[in-house]
Amino acid sequence: MRALLQRIARAPGGRRGKWAVLAVWLIVAVALGPPAGKLGDVEESGPNAFLPHGAESARVNTELEKFRTDTVMPAVVVYTGAGAREAADAERSALDRFVAAGQKVTGPVPSDDGKALMTVVPLDGEDEVTDTVDALRDVAGANAPPGTDVEVGGPAASLTDSVAVFDSLDSTLMIATGLVVTVLLLITYRSPVLWLFPLLSVGFAAVLTQASTYLLAKHASLPVDPQSAGVLMVLVFGVGTDYALLLIARYREELHVHEDRHAAMRIALTRSGPAVLASAGTIAVGLACLALADINSSRSLGLVGAVGVVCAFLAMVTVLPALLVLAGRWVFWPFVPRFGTPARKERTVWSRIGAVVARRPRWSWLMSVAVTGVLALSTAGISLGLTQSEMFQDKPESVVAQERISEHFPSGASDPAQIVARTPAAGAVRTAASGVDGVARVEPGGDRTPDGSLTTLSVVLEDAPDSEAAKDTVDALRTAVHAVDGADALVGGTTAESLDTARAADRDLTTVVPVVLLVVLAVLIGLLRALVAPVLLLATVVLSYLAALGGSNLLFEHVLGYAGVDWSIPLMGFVFLVTLGIDYNIFLMHRVREETARLGWSRGVLEGLTSTGGVITSAGVVLAATFAVFAGLPLVTLAQMGVLVGIGVLLDTFLVRTVLVPALALDLGRWFWWPGRLFREPPRADGGAGGDRRAAGTAGVRERAAGTSA
Repeated sequence: MRALLQRIARAPGGRRGKWAVLAVWLIVAVALGPPAGKLGDVEESGPNAFLPHGAESARVNTELEKFRTDTVMPAVVVYTGAGAREAADAERSALDRFVAAGQKVTGPVPSDDGKALMTVVPLDGEDEVTDTVDALRDVAGANAPPGTDVEVGGPAASLTDSVAVFDSLDSTLMIATGLVVTVLLLITYRSPVLWLFPLLSVGFAAVLTQASTYLLAKHASLPVDPQSAGVLMVLVFGVGTDYALLLIARYREELHVHEDRHAAMRIALTRSGPAVLASAGTIAVGLACLALADINSSRSLGLVGAVGVVCAFLAMVTVLPALLVLAGRWVFWPFVPRFGTPARKERTVWSRIGAVVARRPRWSWLMSVAVTGVLALSTAGISLGLTQSEMFQDKPESVVAQERISEHFPSGASDPAQIVARTPAAGAVRTAASGVDGVARVEPGGDRTPDGSLTTLSVVLEDAPDSEAAKDTVDALRTAVHAVDGADALVGGTTAESLDTARAADRDLTTVVPVVLLVVLAVLIGLLRALVAPVLLLATVVLSYLAALGGSNLLFEHVLGYAGVDWSIPLMGFVFLVTLGIDYNIFLMHRVREETARLGWSRGVLEGLTSTGGVITSAGVVLAATFAVFAGLPLVTLAQMGVLVGIGVLLDTFLVRTVLVPALALDLGRWFWWPGRLFREPPRADGGAGGDRRAAGTAGVRERAAGTSA
């Protein structure tokens, strides 16, 4: 591995190689610019984009493609207040111009309590539905008398409000993430120039990522949806900046030792390369494990994220070193690393922390476990699942319309369940569905496919489409219609989709989590060449995830006021936190292993902590801040994921990697490295815990120190 990295490092770190690397990247950026801008063209936002693969509700959506009525998407105009009847009658003719060909406006239908009216406007689903809904909203209620409320809801309006969130998602995230990373890099480097180099390299990575994702989606069926496309850039910014911080820190240390900056970069790449490669490999493979998930959006996020991590890795170990070597030492101004000068001060905050941990290592890790364990206990009170009205930070008009419908009509009137059955058995299916508790009515008539083989039935439920009672009704409805011989009946619709997604989320959690753990464990064993250390490191990351999930739940419930946690969050949070969180353990323990072989079991741990403390902390803060950008988005699911990942990364950075892991390594000593070479063969020097405390307090900066604080 080291020989391979040495050969790779010759290119960006060479006197001629750096020019070749930059030329290649410029050619790649120009050539891939056009396809990179087309990523939105391959995003799948259809009815099955966020559903479980093969679920009954997804099969219904597929079957509905055979019907002409599949192109019809209803919008529901709800009138409430003293002038509801007057407004509904006056606008009846104005709404006709929005109706799809061959369809007609239904209503206004009065509620049983006489306090509301509802008009159903079937829109053409093949047109720009969102534009049509916007125009419909401008017309509806334009001349309503004072005291009359008019809202547009239904499936068409819900789609419009959801699309509005994702339309601005990419640009909002890019701008916010870029600003956050820029500010943090300025604070970290305290240089007016150096911060530009990581951002420029991330820009190259972003072009490669978007173009690769577009080409894989177009030619290799890579699933891409608006959510995964938005998260992709945040991931590239966060991971790419982390790798840049690690590499730049090591390069700066080597500049104190080597007069030739090319030699310094080659050595920096060779020595930090294994950790960066192991990190990128762990994240990419861990995210790729989401391909085993049933939910299409989870599969998309995992596979697209893996592409982004690989592209970020390639950019940070090629174009960034080439740019830094080309620029020379002056990019670090005003703190230029001079050849032959000390690389860091004798006493740092990390050496002091190491000294405290070394005095009482067992007490340190027990207290760390206690703190994270208390937070983890809060996971027991998590309420999983969000209704449609709870998915947005601010209620959109479609949600308000649904609330009005639930107050005055059967709650499912605006969004009925859909049954697809064979036409000869449609009558029997209708009878079976009508007898199910929780069904308000089965709408008369029904559409057929052009060949007449299939018939659709609309079933109005008594409860709101996204309520638990409605899900129970769908379960009973499925049982009833599945029992009709020869019908091959399927039940779909919003309620069925919510039910199928919740159950698939449970299955995905039990399927993907063990695979991710095995993958991460294998990478750690290969990197550290031991068994005890990888198992303990993995356990600390899992504990950190549970603590982050529990702490986030407390924040969601008592501070942010969320009604619950979205079904996708536990799995998404686990994969992101385990793969990203293990990064810092990889960076730390790779250096600890190197120092242990030179200084001994105890001193090696403290020197590794002291050397990597600053850069890992900076990387953790940058990564947490990039994901925290999600917290300000209007979609609760993304906000929750950003908060969870941000809290988890900070726990890993400031508690797990700083205290828990070093304390475990100090307490176990040589057994931490069982059964590897460091366990079997005593290191060349070891001063014991006491010697380490003295080293932590008085260690001068060695010429070969790496990974200092940026």
